[in-house]
Amino acid sequence: MKSNRSIHLVMATCLILSTAAAAAEWKPELMDEATEIKEALAAGPPSIRDDAGVYVLRRSGFELVRQSGNGFHCIVGRSQLDSFEPQCFDPAGSASLLHQTLLRGKLLMQGQERGEIDRAIEAAWEAGELQAPGRPGINYMLSEKNMVPVGPDRVIPYGPHLMFYAPNMTDADIGGDRTGQASPVFMINPGQPSGYVIVPMAGHTAGGG
Repeated sequence: MKSNRSIHLVMATCLILSTAAAAAEWKPELMDEATEIKEALAAGPPSIRDDAGVYVLRRSGFELVRQSGNGFHCIVGRSQLDSFEPQCFDPAGSASLLHQTLLRGKLLMQGQERGEIDRAIEAAWEAGELQAPGRPGINYMLSEKNMVPVGPDRVIPYGPHLMFYAPNMTDADIGGDRTGQASPVFMINPGQPSGYVIVPMAGHTAGGG
């Protein structure tokens, strides 16, 4: 009996280690360029799509493949395994928070682990290489294909929504409620310079429920 338990323990340990190794070695999957452009632009409303700049993911990180004529930039963020985050930053976000997405993509494609990436991004904020938006603004996430992180190892589908820049603010500041029961809005990255107020579109509840 002890022998069988030992075997099962070894097998479970090997499975955990192999899963952790796979996660550590994960890199976002590259897409066909035309498909990625289409998916990125689906994040924005028709009023900005024709003139928005577009980034696509290459082996070395994100690359600008279409120049912006209106200050907006669209991109499919892939911040962690299985996430799919099409978004369109306005001019204020393009000059600030977009660069965090670009940095994360570069480090992911270099094969860095999540902890290393998080520390590198934190260091970039501390060094002033990343900055909060200089004015209120919006990041559109209107795609029907959003798969957004809700933890280090979990993503969920989440409907079209608007993200308003709210540096260093918290749910208490806005009366936000992630359950959607007491308030239709909530914060992500609360208390951080990359904070957002999330406003679900009609028919989609806060927190992905």
